[in-house]
Amino acid sequence: MAEKLTIAIAQLAPVWLHKAATLQKVQQSMQEAAAKGAQLVVYGEALVPGYPFWVEKTDGAVFDSAMQKDFYAHYVREAVAIVRGELNQLSDLAGKLKLAVYLGVIEKAQDRGDSLYCSLVYINQNGEIASVHRKLVPTYEERLVWSQGDGHGLVTHSLPPFTVGGLNCWENWLPLARTSLYAQGEDLHVSVWPGNYRNTHDLIPMIAKEGRSFVVAACGLFGESQLTDDLPHAALLKKKMNGALANGGSCVAAPDGSWLLEPVVDQEGVFVVELNHEQVRRERLLMNGVGHYSRPDVFELRLNTDRQTLLNDKH
Repeated sequence: MAEKLTIAIAQLAPVWLHKAATLQKVQQSMQEAAAKGAQLVVYGEALVPGYPFWVEKTDGAVFDSAMQKDFYAHYVREAVAIVRGELNQLSDLAGKLKLAVYLGVIEKAQDRGDSLYCSLVYINQNGEIASVHRKLVPTYEERLVWSQGDGHGLVTHSLPPFTVGGLNCWENWLPLARTSLYAQGEDLHVSVWPGNYRNTHDLIPMIAKEGRSFVVAACGLFGESQLTDDLPHAALLKKKMNGALANGGSCVAAPDGSWLLEPVVDQEGVFVVELNHEQVRRERLLMNGVGHYSRPDVFELRLNTDRQTLLNDKH
């Protein structure tokens, strides 16, 4: 049985708020990852079509603002409707390349009107969308444009020799969310972020030591060069968004918390790391929080995996 898995992190800047162009960029990086021998490639949070950086910079909490409605209407138009097949080309490519993918998208769900979710999509090596995890609690100003998710996508997947699971951004700070994945056998943890070194350099080694797992952080890049003239209120955006708002920070930690890939800053690219499953087994002699170091007679965690919906058509 194979002991090793080659993974890639695609640290990219989106073609901001342009779905089709960003998906094309994703597919190009998938080709590069596969050419480098990767069996899994991971992308940042909300990469397609992009993180809502405008909210903080343009008084996003002003009630009934015509400008905020302009931004949101554009965001909804560029969001990803998974059930309409808008990831089909990407899925087909994943199957062709035998490449698993974790991709952060802004999802427009068919049964939830024009509400949006920050979703982490897992596509397996057969090109099948195996899970869509909607972020449980949007963080701070994200709540102005993203809806609360649910536990439906809190699942793990077999990617031999590993069991892989993932969380969006600050969900990775939630002990129970992490534990729900550990308890499903996770030994390769994927965390996705819009970007910034400050988010990953301390937390990622801690999660690795807690779970005695490999931990991947995939981040994005964003700066004023991503602002195009066809965006709503483009002139104002260019005035407000000076410099880099996301500088990357993608990295990989081993089960003992040591770096396999130190945080990569201010650099776009596809970064490849080889993981050896033996390191997991070695470190779990000392600590296994859901195994011999757990007390299920004392502690119990319940996970509701129902998909959130308004209409209950069960009879």
